[in-house]
Amino acid sequence: MTNINKDFLVHATLAELFFGRRDGVVAHVFGHIYKPCDGLLNLHMVASGASGGSMNPQRWMLVVCFSLASVFGTGESVTTAETQTYTCTTFGSGVVQPFNGSAFYVHSNCPFIFTRFTHNRVKCDVTVRRGDNGLLVQVEIIINKVRTVLQNGSILVEKKSVSLPYDHTYQHIFHYGLYTRLRSSLLPLSVTWHDVPGGIDSLRVDLEQELNTDMMGLCGKHGASGNKQQLISESVLSEDTCQIRDPIFTVNQECREFFSYTLDCLQARTPFYMQLCEENIYGYELNEHIVCAFFKEIVLQCGNNSYAWNIWRYVTRCAEPTCPGDLVYVEQGAAFIPSCSNPNPRFSNQDMTSSCVCPKGEVLNDHLDGFQCVVESSCPCVFAGRSYLTGDIRSTKCQSCVCDGGRWLCSENFCPPRCLIEGQFVTTFDGKQYAVPGKCAYVALQVNFSHKTTLVQKIYIQVQVSPEIQIYITSPKNHTGLCGNSNNDTTDDFTTSSGIIENSAQPFALSWSLGSCAVNIPNSCINTDNEIFADDKCSVLNNPAGIFAKCHGHIPPEQYHTACVQRTCNCGGNLQQCLCVSLGSYAKACRSLGVELGDWRKSTNCTLKCQKNQEFFYDIRACNRTCRSLSGRDPRCGLEDAPVEGCGCPEGTHLNQGTCTPKSECSCHHHGGTTPPGPVMFSITEHIKLRTLTCSCFVSGCRNGKVCVHCSEYLVNTAQKTCDSLSKPLGTNTTCESGCYCPHDQYEDHHGNCVSRDNCTCVYSGQVFSAGQHVKTNCKTCFCGSGQWHCKDEPCPGTCQVYGNGHYQTFDSKWYRFDGHCQYTLVEDYCADGNGSFSLRVESVPCCDEALTCSRSIILDLQGEVTLTLSDMMVTKRLKKAWTLQEDPLYTTHTVGLYIIISQHQRL
Repeated sequence: MTNINKDFLVHATLAELFFGRRDGVVAHVFGHIYKPCDGLLNLHMVASGASGGSMNPQRWMLVVCFSLASVFGTGESVTTAETQTYTCTTFGSGVVQPFNGSAFYVHSNCPFIFTRFTHNRVKCDVTVRRGDNGLLVQVEIIINKVRTVLQNGSILVEKKSVSLPYDHTYQHIFHYGLYTRLRSSLLPLSVTWHDVPGGIDSLRVDLEQELNTDMMGLCGKHGASGNKQQLISESVLSEDTCQIRDPIFTVNQECREFFSYTLDCLQARTPFYMQLCEENIYGYELNEHIVCAFFKEIVLQCGNNSYAWNIWRYVTRCAEPTCPGDLVYVEQGAAFIPSCSNPNPRFSNQDMTSSCVCPKGEVLNDHLDGFQCVVESSCPCVFAGRSYLTGDIRSTKCQSCVCDGGRWLCSENFCPPRCLIEGQFVTTFDGKQYAVPGKCAYVALQVNFSHKTTLVQKIYIQVQVSPEIQIYITSPKNHTGLCGNSNNDTTDDFTTSSGIIENSAQPFALSWSLGSCAVNIPNSCINTDNEIFADDKCSVLNNPAGIFAKCHGHIPPEQYHTACVQRTCNCGGNLQQCLCVSLGSYAKACRSLGVELGDWRKSTNCTLKCQKNQEFFYDIRACNRTCRSLSGRDPRCGLEDAPVEGCGCPEGTHLNQGTCTPKSECSCHHHGGTTPPGPVMFSITEHIKLRTLTCSCFVSGCRNGKVCVHCSEYLVNTAQKTCDSLSKPLGTNTTCESGCYCPHDQYEDHHGNCVSRDNCTCVYSGQVFSAGQHVKTNCKTCFCGSGQWHCKDEPCPGTCQVYGNGHYQTFDSKWYRFDGHCQYTLVEDYCADGNGSFSLRVESVPCCDEALTCSRSIILDLQGEVTLTLSDMMVTKRLKKAWTLQEDPLYTTHTVGLYIIISQHQRL
């Protein structure tokens, strides 16, 4: 058996996922698991290996490592065990089967504690009460003080009616086949029930692990014998009007006939269950829900291989439930119906249960009402809340997508990449967003080409000059600067002028500054009033029903909202104007994709007043809009002329010295008397004030081998006399400031000493490195030489990480925040063809304070045969039926220090 290794790492403070393109991989998953009310768990995953070749999904080895530590003490030991579910049920008119597997009948309309316990400081209390009709008429579930009541067919959470599916930080309530299920996020517990007219005919509580805690209630405690009368007397919640009656039973022919078909299953226990049946049915012979609920529960316990499985409904005359729409009833089917949104829910802890499903070969079209089943190839696609039929085309300015059986098949992005410099906020050509740290002069774009290169591609620069200068650059590849390098890889966008990739924006941006640059842009609000205004007004960007909502499906607004708050908070002038600049940045980004937002300026009080008789337009163009353009070719028509918003002349008029005039009133411009056709060049220059030192360093002298330079006597470009300056971009003018500098052909290093160029030091992440030293960063090994970094690419994995309350970084280093309450797939190799070998899913587990995430439940599925769950200080395994680890071990486990390592071996 040949294996290729694949690595996963689950870590408690930083979650990362690395996937390498290698033939040999060693994988690790490290994770700290904390109790829900004790601390935090974040996910960190790794896959790496030797270079050369691609990762073959059919040949690899998976290794999972996780460490366990308590926030309040040393690491705790962790147990690994097979998944075992402990179940307590009540059904019919009062049959109870406790956790220990016994059974008894309670005939009462009193409220009872069904189960009550405390686990990891989280309290759970489930109480039940039956009505005079024998059905459960009220069930109350309290978990961590959140009260859920089932009554009259409704579900009330904290006294408010909820619809399904319902997701709360502490619990989820959803349809589960014919049943309804509540699953706790804090406890290894679920409660499942079946609604019928008049109440609930069956209720079950499942515990996914044995609890080492005191438990009380009718369910008793798993592993404990529990006397029936003692359980009843200790569990009843007495009321003046309720009664507990002794069970009554008489010979019932229907029970006798039914149990004649279950001998293969119940064997010697048949008389006991026959008595239960007669106790359950006495007085309720005409209530089909009570009668059939009992028979069904017994058949379910016997299983689908029993003789009674296929004939019990005929024998008992219990009709099959009716299903809505195209759905059909199955006694044992998918708890979660395959649908257009999720046609193959294999990794959803799928259980088989009584269910309404689509006919074979079809899935539920869950994008429409009415329970319509369709073949998967006919599924519609959804984008931004709108449905599209198979074959429909959805196009934006930069991309075209066609719907194909519920999946979008999209073209490559055919718009040229743009760099955006909007005040202090920069978006690189590859989409990385950051803010410059100081109000300085920077090199935005530096085009690199050799003497053998013919530069034929053009650079387009669009400048918005009011109310704040904003620059939009479209450029070919092979360039550096604040805008990055346009290679579809955000991981190297922070390449400094010295050639190394920095980890943060500040040192990267400062390396591209012209001359010295002070960090003078605050990160927090300059005053409280600005902060209140910014928080209130910028929220319009995130409003799902607001003017910008139409664009949310195309461009997530979170980054623009953050920039809006920061820009408006630190606004030193008109707050409304700063706000409008921020909102305009998002509107411009949406318009670049062809998404029109309507009159957003009017909706946000950002309308602009134009000079003289000009009018405001959202889509004005520069080409042929002036009187001058009537006399000859308008040079602006040869430039990229995407429509922009701004002031201009209405159709039929032309701009003439700031005023819109009819064509007949435009003056003529002739060659020789006016500026000839051609591009208009402009530049933004920085006025540098040259200063001359009046104090003489000849008097005070210089140290560390430096010599005195007086610019009036000998002009030296003093801006190029440090090792740091050798990699910095140069301004257009020679700068000389008198003072002490290193001698000719020597430079001041980062320690203040004079050295030759070959011995110049380098800086990375604030640390100084001598010539010849190297660092490894961002898939490169970089050597310091002559004050610059010389880097060589090395194969390395991609990285995905998740930490805290839903902070994610994708493999392409894109950051976003999402803190959903559900279970989500972090990574899997099941692609469009449905074939794969692993899936890793995560789910946030809240703290006792529901605003925080204390840990993550981690579920690892291996080849559909083994499921490993890391949760609550335990690693549990669930095996596929009819398969054992002994016959073909899929994984092995061992420990290293605080870590448990699970290695998975792929069969060929």
